[in-house]
Amino acid sequence: MLTLDQVKSKSSGWLGGLHPVVLAAAGALIQRSYARGVPIMITQGLRTIAEQNALYAQGRTKKGPIVTNARGGESYHNYGLAIDFALLLPDGTNLSWDTSRDGDRDKTADWQEVAYEAKQLGFEWGGDWTSFKDYSHLENNFGLSINQLKSGKLPTVQQVKDALARINGTPSDSEGGTKLLITLNGQKIADGYLEDGTAYAPVRAVAEALGAKVTYDAATKTVKLVTD
Repeated sequence: MLTLDQVKSKSSGWLGGLHPVVLAAAGALIQRSYARGVPIMITQGLRTIAEQNALYAQGRTKKGPIVTNARGGESYHNYGLAIDFALLLPDGTNLSWDTSRDGDRDKTADWQEVAYEAKQLGFEWGGDWTSFKDYSHLENNFGLSINQLKSGKLPTVQQVKDALARINGTPSDSEGGTKLLITLNGQKIADGYLEDGTAYAPVRAVAEALGAKVTYDAATKTVKLVTD
C-alpha cells in the first residue's frame, strides 16, 4: 500500500499558485481521503488564461470532447481557487475517473467519500451542479463572482481566517468560545473550544486517535464510527 507521503508527492506538481486556503484544503483532502482508504491525486490546480482558452477550444475548434464552458479568465482555476482530482489506483501510477468505484469496499463509492470530505473542508463540488456536472472539480470562490475577480476583488482577511479555521477544525476569531487543546497520552490530537460550559471537539480527529475508522454512507447521509 502506498504511504501518505507517496500519495502526497503525486499531487505536489499541481499545487503551485493556489490560494493559501485552497492549498491548505487540498492538502487536508488528500490526507482525509487517504485515511478513508481512498488515495487521490490532484490533477489540476492553477490554470493560465492561455491554458484555459486551449481547453475551451477542445470539442469546438479542436478535436476532443467538450470539458469546459469557461473561456480564459472565466474559470475559478484561473484565480487559484479551484482544483480537480482523480482516484489514485493501488499501482500508484494510474488514475480512475470511475465515480462508482468502491476500491475500499465499504459499500460507498470512493468518489462520494472524497466529495463529502471536500465539502466538509469548504469546497463546492462540481458534481452537485445541475446545468453542467463536473465530477472532478472542487472550488472555494468565497462567494466572489468571476466579474468581481476580474476587477481585482479578493477574499477578505476574515473570510480567509474563517476558512482556515474550518480546515483546521478550530473556531475562528469571529466565533465565540475559548480555544482548547485536546491531547491523548500527552500528545496533541486536535484543537477544540469551550462555549457556554460545553466543550466541542472534532469527532474525526478524536475517533481516529482512539483507533476508530470514520466512514460516510452517502445513501443514508450517516457518519459511522467503526472499531475493531
